[in-house]
Amino acid sequence: MSTENSYKYLERRPCSLYRQLFIKGTRIRAEILYSLTIPSEEDGEVYTPEEVAASYGLPLEVVQEAIAYCESNPPEILADHAREERIAEATGMNHPDYKYNPKKYYKILTPEERARLLNDETLPG
Repeated sequence: MSTENSYKYLERRPCSLYRQLFIKGTRIRAEILYSLTIPSEEDGEVYTPEEVAASYGLPLEVVQEAIAYCESNPPEILADHAREERIAEATGMNHPDYKYNPKKYYKILTPEERARLLNDETLPG
């Protein structure tokens, strides 16, 4: 996993299920800021790092460091995505008709099932 010691503005959040780095002192994942600077799949909208910094009330250097971190393709981001995908699949949220009738397709996981899905040992990275 990436080491947060080499980052001035990023850190892990020990109590978070996410393993990727966050902006220090916030609940903002670096990936959130980075995603705003690349074209979105929905509308292709993209923002400059300066616009993202202004929108979030952060110094430009923070946004630039978040972008550099994400562009390094850290394994913890891949693991976070895989973990989210496993949970969505197990709970039925990936069913094509889920958005029309969530109660029909949603499955509540037992604590054991959830713990198994959150286990990092079988995730990439």
